Amino acid sequence: MSDTGTRSILITGCSSGIGLDAARRLATDGWQVFACCRKAEDCARLEAEGLRAPRLDYEDPDSIAAAVTEILAETGGRLDALYHNGAYAIPGALEDLPTDGLRAIFEANLFGWHELTRLVLPVMRAQTAGADQMHGRIVLVSSVLGFVPTKWRGAYVATKYALEGYGDVLRMEMRDVGIAVSLIEPGPITTRFRINATLQFERWIDWQASPRADAYRDRLIPWLRARPKPGKGFELPPAAVTDALIHALTARRPRRRYRVTVPTRAMAVAKRVLPEAALDWLLHRA
Repeated sequence: MSDTGTRSILITGCSSGIGLDAARRLATDGWQVFACCRKAEDCARLEAEGLRAPRLDYEDPDSIAAAVTEILAETGGRLDALYHNGAYAIPGALEDLPTDGLRAIFEANLFGWHELTRLVLPVMRAQTAGADQMHGRIVLVSSVLGFVPTKWRGAYVATKYALEGYGDVLRMEMRDVGIAVSLIEPGPITTRFRINATLQFERWIDWQASPRADAYRDRLIPWLRARPKPGKGFELPPAAVTDALIHALTARRPRRRYRVTVPTRAMAVAKRVLPEAALDWLLHRA
């Protein structure tokens, strides 16, 4: 904690959805919240409602360094928690994904996270008291697609599978210095994620030139354009993810993984009990 007793947290991806819900809830709970956004106009909007919102773009290392410098100046050089959330998807078949698109999504969904983590870890190391008194908390938003694959989501799946391994190793390496690391694995959450994914699809995928053009036209594009409504136990609001975050931040021994939504928990069971061939068959039909 800071010298005033107020806990501080840096949250990424706060322009809407999961990040914005977390920022508002924690600010209400008395945290000193730094609700980072990629775009300056989103930062200005959050500042107008009373949140501190430094600009931080995972694909821009200079913005990451500047945001951390600004935040530490305000906290007196301390930071209690880091909540990695910002990410996007590029829907489409892997054979249609340009390599530059894959590089870009790894920069935004993994490499930028690593850049930020490495800047924050020395700060947390300096304020912790060993494994028996965990003080620093790092929470990473993964996905159900971090442990089961789905067609048309190859780029996003690849980044989240990588994040799962990254989070596991970081947790083991930080255990003896009092920094707890948790992964949150949401299933369907009501956010702008699909809208943002549509923009990436239009940027990177030349679907009309694909041998799968009919499948794009009949299945993927209608799915991208659909705007499903939340349903009990299936698609949940961002608050469900924030509930898991709060436990990860405040529990004496936070969980390694938080599986949010019924589909995530069901897929975890299926992966554990089904043979790979059966799971492939099930996921192929999804």
